Amino acid sequence: MIILKSEKEIEKIRECGRIVARVLDYLSSLAQPGITTDDLDEAADRFIREHGGSPSFKGYKGFPKSICTSIDDEVVHGVPRKRKLREGEILSLDVGVYKHGYHGDSALTIAIGAISEEKEKLLRVTREALYKGIEMGRQGLRLMDISHAIQSHVEANGFSVVRELVGHGIGKDMHEDPQIPNYGLPGQGPRLAAGMVLAIEPMVNKGGPKICVKDDNWTIVTQDRSPSAHFEHTIAITENGPVILTVE
Repeated sequence: MIILKSEKEIEKIRECGRIVARVLDYLSSLAQPGITTDDLDEAADRFIREHGGSPSFKGYKGFPKSICTSIDDEVVHGVPRKRKLREGEILSLDVGVYKHGYHGDSALTIAIGAISEEKEKLLRVTREALYKGIEMGRQGLRLMDISHAIQSHVEANGFSVVRELVGHGIGKDMHEDPQIPNYGLPGQGPRLAAGMVLAIEPMVNKGGPKICVKDDNWTIVTQDRSPSAHFEHTIAITENGPVILTVE
């Protein structure tokens, strides 16, 4: 069941989203060669709590850390560890914040130092795909119009979308209906309505779309070990179009 949110509820989610945006900005400034993903996790946890929230991911289905940090061929759900970041890698940072009974969720992928042109293109296309999906978040359109817009842009640029992982509704629970695939035919799925709050999150691989799970039972990697990028925003569907909630 898709739960429509009131304006008051959307404002609470927006408050979470602002903290998420600040955390991501802060972590992006810290993420340099030599720092560990554990360092970033500790910094994020401290920042979130100092701003009156708690990390949505910590303890969620047993997840051991406060944020997800996924490097190069790691798609999502990377567990922070004592592994130092290296020049030329890409790092996906996924952050959720819980405050006043609601969640906000956002992600981005950043360069660690100088990266290859191919990786730069992967990041650019994935970010563009996110915004093309958001643009379709309009009252009266269908859910899969979002999915189709993402897939079309990604594949037109020679990359592939992960098919087993999806975006999702969000609110009092971290993951709510509906599920939002990053591929599909336009004109399908539930009709979008004002009050829907959605976490749209394209996960894009340089190579093929297939994925597998590492031995930690959390970190998802590309099967062909090609680099992967991940961008995400929480948005609200309004009568005046989509509104991004995970921004300052």
